[in-house]
Amino acid sequence: MIENLFHAYTPLLTWIGLGLVLSRFIPDSFLKLLGYGLYWVGVPLQLFVLARHTDLSHGGLIPAIAIGVLLLSLVFALLFWWGLRVSTSPKQQAENSFDDPVVRASLGSFILATILGNTGFVGLTLAQVLTGPSNMDWAVLFSVTNNVIGTYGIAVLIASYFGNREIKNHWWIQVRDLITVPSLWAFFIGLNTQFIKLPPVVESGLEQAVWVVIAFALLLVGLRMTAIKIGNSLKMAIVASLLKVLIVPLLVGLGATYVGVIGEPRLVLVLMSGTPTGLSVLILAEVYELDRNLLASSIALTFVGLLLVLPLWLAWFS
Repeated sequence: MIENLFHAYTPLLTWIGLGLVLSRFIPDSFLKLLGYGLYWVGVPLQLFVLARHTDLSHGGLIPAIAIGVLLLSLVFALLFWWGLRVSTSPKQQAENSFDDPVVRASLGSFILATILGNTGFVGLTLAQVLTGPSNMDWAVLFSVTNNVIGTYGIAVLIASYFGNREIKNHWWIQVRDLITVPSLWAFFIGLNTQFIKLPPVVESGLEQAVWVVIAFALLLVGLRMTAIKIGNSLKMAIVASLLKVLIVPLLVGLGATYVGVIGEPRLVLVLMSGTPTGLSVLILAEVYELDRNLLASSIALTFVGLLLVLPLWLAWFS
């Protein structure tokens, strides 16, 4: 297990650590440029390549599990928020009215931090180093579903609804935001061009480009960690992190065991459902005026949490 942990930690610590070191010398304008570059080019490229190689022979099982994990996380987030409001005094409830744009943005950020996992960058990296090639189709299909339905589907609708923007919210604005997401188009183009055989050098270049995108994404995590501020958002970020990397993947692992899914397939489901909060939430925060500090804190805490619980997942579910 020690060797597996070494291979899992190496790419995470290397690129995130490099980002922490370089954060002192790189201006914030470059961070925004890198974030938008990943949103408009990096992630669409990754989904295009993954869609071209996605094996759909598993039917709807893996996508159904991925969607179930999203919904389970959403239910936990809403239950905690409801419980928090019920436990406060009437005066505090009035001060934290849902009509307050800041409160709405905080709730939307908390939901996104809880449900969105970094399955594309971190999840696929862990699946590749901790499981065999025969199980990568599960990881890829889970990641694609999470990105298409979660990150660039449900998450866009949530961010558009809860966001603190000057533009008045209408249902057609949410639909417009959804259909203009570049990653959705890239995925469907890749899925419908599977039959087209590209030259081997092009295929190899695209596959290598995916890992370059992953490296830049992990680098961005390290660069953004230094901007985290300790404040009122930290409590919510801690709760979101516990739900994200501990409670939900634990329930997924126990549920998989109950229905007879064991070994590496079970480990893949646990790893993919317990990945840290996705970097895409920072882009959504910029676009929809959400709570950036809560989201950045959640990303940092879930990465630390992953490093702590990964030995448990290997011991219990591999």
